[in-house]
Amino acid sequence: MKTTKLPLIAASIAFVAAFSNKSFAQENPVTFGIKGGASLSSFGGDLKDTKSAVRYRLGLTTDIALTNNLFVFTGLDFQTKGAKYASKGGSEAKYNPIYAQIPLSIGYKVDLAPNTKFVVHAGGYAAYGIAGKIKNDPNNDKRSVFGKDGFKRLDYGLLGGVGVEFGKIAVSAGYEYGLANINNAGPKISNRNPYLTIGYKF
Repeated sequence: MKTTKLPLIAASIAFVAAFSNKSFAQENPVTFGIKGGASLSSFGGDLKDTKSAVRYRLGLTTDIALTNNLFVFTGLDFQTKGAKYASKGGSEAKYNPIYAQIPLSIGYKVDLAPNTKFVVHAGGYAAYGIAGKIKNDPNNDKRSVFGKDGFKRLDYGLLGGVGVEFGKIAVSAGYEYGLANINNAGPKISNRNPYLTIGYKF
């Protein structure tokens, strides 16, 4: 009788040990936060004579714990992208599309010191254009950046970054590499966005 109970006892001990190792998930499996920052936005693709432009972003963050160190990062960002264009003939244009964007990445957190963690993550994003203008100089002519003669609203691509968490404060730097051709007519254009953000986790 005692012999037949040994496998059951061993299985019970293994289950309790595994459950204990994952107990963190019940304590704080999901963390929400806010973030804001800036990017040095530019265009990739076939459009020449473009220059980078400073753009801004604001968002909500969600960290989902898979293990003590492995996380899924997502949320909702509102950000401006775009660039400046200056033709050889002297005309200039400023592109200022505004997107609602959902990032999704896998990240790893490493303890550097008490209440200090190094974070690295990689994944992708999907974005939808919600507003924005093209401003043409010198006539100061403005029109919507989205439409059949402008940009497509859908954007998607890859992203990656590194950061440091100081308790509830998170500082992050990263890069978004657009894969979509966002231009409806003319040369291929895709978004490029190195960025820097600071956030707070609740």
